[in-house]
Amino acid sequence: MSDEQKQLAPDDFIAEGESRINKRWYPRFHIAPRVGWCNDPNGFAYFGDRYHFFYQHYPYEPKWGPMHWAHVTSRDLVHWERQPIALFPDQPYDADGCFTGSGIEKDGKLYLLYTGHVDLLKKPGQPDRVETQNLAVSVDGIHFEKSAKNPVIKLPEGVSTGEDHHFRDPKVWQHNGRYYAVVGAQTADEMGQVLVFVSDDLENWQFKHVMAKAHGNQGFMWECPNFAEFDGHEALILSPQGVRPEGRRYLNLQQSVSMLGKMDYESGIFYHDAFHIIDHGFDFYAPQVTQAPDGRCLMIGWLAMWESAMPEQADGWACQMTVPRELHYRRDRLVTPPARELTALRKEAHRTPDLVMKEETPLSDWSQETGELCADFDLTEAAGVAVHFTAGFDDTVSLMVEKESGLVTLVRKSAATGRKEERYAQLPAGEDHLSLRVYEDRSSLEFFLNDGDIVMSTRFYPKTTERVIVIEPQEGAVRMTNGVFYELDDIFA
Repeated sequence: MSDEQKQLAPDDFIAEGESRINKRWYPRFHIAPRVGWCNDPNGFAYFGDRYHFFYQHYPYEPKWGPMHWAHVTSRDLVHWERQPIALFPDQPYDADGCFTGSGIEKDGKLYLLYTGHVDLLKKPGQPDRVETQNLAVSVDGIHFEKSAKNPVIKLPEGVSTGEDHHFRDPKVWQHNGRYYAVVGAQTADEMGQVLVFVSDDLENWQFKHVMAKAHGNQGFMWECPNFAEFDGHEALILSPQGVRPEGRRYLNLQQSVSMLGKMDYESGIFYHDAFHIIDHGFDFYAPQVTQAPDGRCLMIGWLAMWESAMPEQADGWACQMTVPRELHYRRDRLVTPPARELTALRKEAHRTPDLVMKEETPLSDWSQETGELCADFDLTEAAGVAVHFTAGFDDTVSLMVEKESGLVTLVRKSAATGRKEERYAQLPAGEDHLSLRVYEDRSSLEFFLNDGDIVMSTRFYPKTTERVIVIEPQEGAVRMTNGVFYELDDIFA
């Protein structure tokens, strides 16, 4: 980055630099930065007549830096329009970053509640940061003014957030005419916790209680908490740091989980069950939810993972979001199928006749680098099935399902990173039917099994644009029905 470029305002820099990025791995139907870096989803809300979605963004380089809020809007959840940068660090309380937060409509205005981050020189026994919660408001949903009352939420007296002052990522919602906000934090003995605050006007907040906290192997810090309501049920969704692997579980550096339960608004305590992994793949973090006008709970996550290889950084950009997903209650747990609006992206359909396969079978009509795959598999006469997405011998992502055990394995082999890795999930044992829906978008794959019972997401960096999808029966014959590959529209005009 030249000295001249460093002097440009964020939107000017983005406009000037977008033409220089290499788009070999750039997605067509996932939200991603025009240039530079992105991470956590922010401010996901419905305001006026459209969805507003923001994300953590550092425009000046394709790596993490002082956080800004990028902004996109959509009338239908699938076709998006880019807007100017909504927030950037320009105040004493957010001098080193406008960190993650949320959005909500009130009295015809869009309010953003976010974490202001300030770095401190590390001294023994003192924190290396100050994190406060701050408010910005917009009448038109595009231009935001920070509140003169900021910070509106400070760390409550007598409440510890650990030696390093972890206190961030407010998520706001309304209940019975009052506003509630959960904030991720840490206990004095370095365990994750979520604090809940209450307000009548979004500007004056009171600490209510510790809403939930970690026990055992549940992490040293709980980031990006969300309170979600769906199908008559409630969940606390969060991204804990420091959860240790347990067999085939928790193999990523950091996790994103749900806990089903019930919120006691009188006490401020959420009574809940255990951790449930939301996405079992390699790349998923910091999901944020919102409520659609029809009452559905929607979610978008960061389709990446901290400290993973990100070869697109050499191309001038880094990271992307997932497709929108719905939250539903099924089989006593949270499931996350793709948002139904995504069918509006479908263009040409490449249909495959019903097939009975006894050996590896390439599907030649499905050899594109972006699109949606849908198929049903009958495993009555087989031990399982594998679906391979290949782009040359050294670039393969394989999804394998073992019928008897119900074990699902996602294998990623990449020439770009030089790694072969595996992630796992569990379906009910012995089921003969598998429904599969896959979104493939140049450098990402999102697998939805049995309408979101299991979801596994991964980045994928093939050297070539030539793709082949291969179906491999395991010990017997597999019958594939309803096979179709849809070409999908771009989400940005």
